[in-house]
Amino acid sequence: MPLITVDGYGEIEARTNERLVLALERGGVDILHRCGGVARCTTCRVAFSAGEPNEMTRAEHDKLAEKELTGVRLSCQIICQHDMALTPIQTVQNSGLAAGKAPAPQLEPEPVWISTAQ
Repeated sequence: MPLITVDGYGEIEARTNERLVLALERGGVDILHRCGGVARCTTCRVAFSAGEPNEMTRAEHDKLAEKELTGVRLSCQIICQHDMALTPIQTVQNSGLAAGKAPAPQLEPEPVWISTAQ
């Protein structure tokens, strides 16, 4: 099982192919996901220190580009397949907002994968 090391929270054992946003929540991280995990709001942002995936969904790419966000990824669009280390950017505690609608177990919208490798 992939091990997710979360700054300020410790280690979480993710289920293989589990959405990162759901693994974080299950592990006690109060990560935001205001849009319900469909790559529309960017509140589920994380910054990787190790293990950043080499691919992303087109929806994640387009939303990050639209908001001119760099150096972060959307946890709702990442599948846990290997060990990772990261920092959650927006949480219920540091934002004062409610988490949002629960994300579905599968990626939404239907993923179209693109490479992030340079």
